[in-house]
Amino acid sequence: MDLQIRNLQARPVETQAFARIAERVLAAENRRLEALSLVFLDDERMREMNLAYRGLDAPTDVLSFEAEEDEEGQTCGEIIIAIPTAERQAEAADHSLDRELAWLFAHGLLHVLGYDDETEPGLEAMIARQREALSL
Repeated sequence: MDLQIRNLQARPVETQAFARIAERVLAAENRRLEALSLVFLDDERMREMNLAYRGLDAPTDVLSFEAEEDEEGQTCGEIIIAIPTAERQAEAADHSLDRELAWLFAHGLLHVLGYDDETEPGLEAMIARQREALSL
């Protein structure tokens, strides 16, 4: 899988673990992606995207776009994470930003694969899969 990471906000982000997490999630789900884009944004840009795509005028921690085939027939997906929101959540949970980003990335990847957390059973299934992928 081709993982492309873009950091479009000011804070540096350690990115080495994301490919490994993606491999673990994809293997556990017996799924394949040819390409995955991971983008880090600030809260203002994330607010704009959340408004545009979900109709919510507030930043969110992670947005994902379900995998689709591109014009070349490759299955591709995208995950977008707001670093300031992730920092606040990590602080509130009393764990590291790296752990929070891993959690959000695994969650976003499950959405890319078609999982939905709009229902309690759906959310519980996603959390169980995230814990498994991250060995928590």
